Amino acid sequence: MSSLPIFLGYKYFRSKKGAFASFTSVMAIAGLSLGVAALVIVLSVMNGFERELQTRILGVVPQLIIKNDANIQDYDELISQLTQFEDVVSATPYIETQGLMSANNRARGVFLTGIMPDLESSISILPKHVYIGSLEKLNSTGGIVIGAWLSRYLGVDLGDIISITTTNLRTSILGSFPRSLELKVVGIFELKAELDQSLALIHHDLASNLLNLSANETQGIRLKTTDLFKADLIGFSLMKSKALANDTYYFTSWQKTHGTLFSAIKLEKRLISLMLFLIITVAAFNILSTLVMTVKSKEREIAILKTMGCSRLELTFIFLTLGMIIGILGILIGLILGLFITPNINFLITFIEGLTNRSLMDNYFINYFPYEFRPIQIIQIIITIMFLSIIFSYFPAARASKLNPATILRHE
Repeated sequence: MSSLPIFLGYKYFRSKKGAFASFTSVMAIAGLSLGVAALVIVLSVMNGFERELQTRILGVVPQLIIKNDANIQDYDELISQLTQFEDVVSATPYIETQGLMSANNRARGVFLTGIMPDLESSISILPKHVYIGSLEKLNSTGGIVIGAWLSRYLGVDLGDIISITTTNLRTSILGSFPRSLELKVVGIFELKAELDQSLALIHHDLASNLLNLSANETQGIRLKTTDLFKADLIGFSLMKSKALANDTYYFTSWQKTHGTLFSAIKLEKRLISLMLFLIITVAAFNILSTLVMTVKSKEREIAILKTMGCSRLELTFIFLTLGMIIGILGILIGLILGLFITPNINFLITFIEGLTNRSLMDNYFINYFPYEFRPIQIIQIIITIMFLSIIFSYFPAARASKLNPATILRHE
């Protein structure tokens, strides 16, 4: 096949009477561009939410927790047995209670978590996000590490004293009262997530004293596993082991506490992608309308080409080329828009928040829009839209190749 079909397809595209000048062709290119841009932005942002949930949230929230109907006794021995399993990377004791944190006439409810500071880095990413102070300064007599949001809300900084009132009761001859204590802020972390507002860390031994636990006694054992997404299967496997043969042991995993959120993000990404794909399909349908109109306006030229020996295949390829040019332009413009807007979406959100004087991210588990470009998704978008462009271009192209030149020229 000669290069004539490609040349004529491009010529019709550039022609003032051709596809480019027509309203439908402009709408087809614009529709494809906006659809591609929206698809790139949405997929990249949803990818970012998945990544941030997996790294920032699930990197701090226990993947697996082993508990007992009562508190766990002699936890050192149990941890030693659990770490023998090949699916368990690390294990640490864990105590959690609720409390009311107050300072400077402001108060906030928090989850007060007792940890072993020297073991925390083996099971959590939180130590990497402590930007002021250190977890190592927590001890059995005092010290607390709080989130950056809490620090700003309460108006406290490193070295300041905050009051904690827990839900645990202290009994005296005067009656029962909530236990309270004053702790010095020895560290501040920032995950840029909801945990910045609700999580406070103290030493495991201090938490043990608050709950009146005995030495070497804990609420539960946090486990880090080899595969985050097999936490439940690993938990069931551990329940069958000799270490946890006692019927009073049970486990909870992140899939129970945060699995719904993770599934919702995936489902939302699929639904939005499907909706945008349908929009792109409608936009691509405009290619068919554009080519039908072009074929109608070029009937005389098509008849002359056929009388000069142009084959049906070459005529089909002329209009396929025209449709593919529209498709390629739509893809290129859409990709440029999507790849430019996505990294700057947080500036756009900040601008809108400034205009409306309200936060748009309060209902999300992180306080900014993350994004992640995945090349395979970009390739899939390109292939899908090119396929649609070819499909919608073929029918008017095939019609052009079947025109009878004698009938057309007779009416000239």
